[in-house]
Amino acid sequence: MTTDATVEAALGELHASAPPSLAPRTLTEVGLADWYTRMPSPIGELVVAWNGLGVATVEAAADDTAFETAHRARTGRVAYRADHLPDRLANAITRRLEGERRVRIDLDLRGHTEFERDAWLKALEIPHGEVRTYGWIAAEIGRPKAVRAVGTVLGHSPVPLIVPCHRVVRSDGMIGQYSLGGPENKRTVLTSEGVDVPGLERLAAAGIRYVGSDTTKIYCLPTCRHARRVMDRHRLEFHSAAEGIARGYRACLVCRPASAAA
Repeated sequence: MTTDATVEAALGELHASAPPSLAPRTLTEVGLADWYTRMPSPIGELVVAWNGLGVATVEAAADDTAFETAHRARTGRVAYRADHLPDRLANAITRRLEGERRVRIDLDLRGHTEFERDAWLKALEIPHGEVRTYGWIAAEIGRPKAVRAVGTVLGHSPVPLIVPCHRVVRSDGMIGQYSLGGPENKRTVLTSEGVDVPGLERLAAAGIRYVGSDTTKIYCLPTCRHARRVMDRHRLEFHSAAEGIARGYRACLVCRPASAAA
């Protein structure tokens, strides 16, 4: 046997088993599978799934088996249990939940329409401790007549809490539904951010949509940071944008109440 043939034969006999962790690491890195673990939140423990492209899922799940089955049916991907979130991602999520909007959290929104992504990404612009309406989202993304569709899309976000769908309320000002446990959980999350939920609902029940200041002659959405600074003696309440405009008030450039009016 020649030297080359001997070497070739020897190489053919070489073999080694790949470590068990290689497949999960490789598949998750390229987005063909996901890691998942649990994290605390104001409304209890939630499941978070992620891969090399970003966070793919945030949801409540009773047990791991149920989550893995539902996740595979929904995404077509296997989910592998991890002990904890990567430090960098855990830190980013914590900072986001504490109100830091500029912190970067990549999202894996594959398989969703442009309209869905536009609505979810617009919700990311809503500041911590403030709310906007479904109508505001619809107008801001250039689809002012799609208010009901926006409500449906936000109710089916794969990454609630990270994308703050809880900060979007009905166009009449009432709290509305929430995918992570309904209106009570939505109230809990908003309260944890400092929103006066009972006060907000009282305004909605009274038909009050906007708050103005007689010193600045500007009207805002009720939870806008500028509206919250208005002292009681300078505060006016309007049932509509038209009412504020008729009294000589102009729209706030920060909360853009004209979008809600649309």
